[in-house]
Formats: sequence, C-alpha cells, structure tokens
Amino acid sequence: MVLPSHFTKEDITDIKQAVLNAELDTSCEMRVHIENVCPDDNVLDRAAYIFRKLKMHKTELRNGVLFYLAVDSKKFAIIGDVGINAVVDENYWNTLKNIALEYFKQDDYANGLIDIIGKAGTELKKYFAYKIGDTNELPDDVSIG
Repeated sequence: MVLPSHFTKEDITDIKQAVLNAELDTSCEMRVHIENVCPDDNVLDRAAYIFRKLKMHKTELRNGVLFYLAVDSKKFAIIGDVGINAVVDENYWNTLKNIALEYFKQDDYANGLIDIIGKAGTELKKYFAYKIGDTNELPDDVSIG
C-alpha cells in the first residue's frame, strides 16, 4: 500500500481505530477514503463516486458516512447517506468539515479526521444507537486511492 502524502502507517492505523471506536456507539457505517489528488473538478462528485464504489449506499438503514480527503489537491468532503441526512441538521456536515479544516491548515490531517470521526459517532448515536446484534456491514479500514 502506498501511503498518501502527509500520512504514516501509524496515522492510518489511528484513523481506522477512530472508526472502530465511533462504530461501538452507533450502527452507522463510517469509511475514510484518502488520496493525493482529486481527479474531479467538483470534490462532492468525486466523494459521491467513491461512496458508490465502496458500496456505502447498500447499508440496511442507509446510514453510511464517507470522509473523503484529497491531500495534495486540498479537497475535503463528507457524504452522509439518505438515512442520516434525513435526521441530522442540514448544516451538520459543514460544521464537522470546518473543524477538520482547522486541523488541515496545520497539516494535521490524521488528527483532524480522528476528531471529526469521534464527533460524528457521538452525534449519530442519538439517531442510530448501537444495538446488540448490529452487523458491521462495511469494512473499517481506510481506503487509499
């Protein structure tokens, strides 16, 4: 695996652990996709493409969340599936994005992702609390493009 710029193996492991920790409290399915360059002009188009490619729209409750980052292109997006977008405040993703961008300005990409993954888990627990027997529908590993 070729790591994206600004990330170490430990960073990737820590981000995966943040996803695992967040998913302990919520039935939501979170994924992180990191690549160096965003090949699309529109970051949301690219994030939506990755969302579909990772089959995140196939969860039973339509409660997937993708954190997409193209480091060298300086593009970042968060995509929530329809089940989540139906219950969170319409500005919720922008609030998380702004928190992450403060970290990213300091080239602290890993901690920015870790922070907002934890915050997302806490918020989404209100709507999609983990229940005994919940199935982990998607892999928790960080997708590298």
